[in-house]
Amino acid sequence: MPVTVLLVDDEPLVRAGLRAVLEAQPDIEVVGEAGDGAAVIPLVRQLRPDVVAMDVRMPLMDGIEATRVVLRTVPDPPKILVVTTFENDEYVYEALRAGADGFLLKRARPAEIVHAVRLVAEGESLLFPAAVRQLAAEYGTSKAREAMERASLTEREAAVLRLMARGLSNAEIAARLVVGVETVKSHVSAVLAKLGARDRTQAVIAAYESGFVAPS
Repeated sequence: MPVTVLLVDDEPLVRAGLRAVLEAQPDIEVVGEAGDGAAVIPLVRQLRPDVVAMDVRMPLMDGIEATRVVLRTVPDPPKILVVTTFENDEYVYEALRAGADGFLLKRARPAEIVHAVRLVAEGESLLFPAAVRQLAAEYGTSKAREAMERASLTEREAAVLRLMARGLSNAEIAARLVVGVETVKSHVSAVLAKLGARDRTQAVIAAYESGFVAPS
């Protein structure tokens, strides 16, 4: 089955460009488009896409609020891939904190766009550029640090989280730690449960906000 994608951007040319790139792949299908976040909810319910490629800044409902509403109201919600112009935009970070699974720069090369959609659809995390890591550190709070301490991660779970924060996939983590991929999946699940994180992206945000992982 192909990965199905809903494109959400107020610029028709951006949507057309993304559609052309994605539909050139045999394993990806664009099932719909929307020009504003306000139109996302009914389309997600109707089309049931695997991934929503979501612009951040839109006139009626921005991508941050649209992400919150989708994750709060849609059962078994799709993955949210934020599409943005600037990687150090605080709007991007707010979208990630709201529950988005990763983000993609509009100037990304076609191969990078395709790779990002596939990664997010598979539940893997995307590497956080330095600018976003720094924003996460700046948003750090004592509450985040206390939550990390209460999680009481084991030594192996802590190692897995550090590698997740560097953007490594399960297979890459397994190779680095010389363990099986299924073992890594079990550790990732334990980390998410202990941190109360929805997915890998939320766990990585917690790691940076708590100071568990340094932005450098």
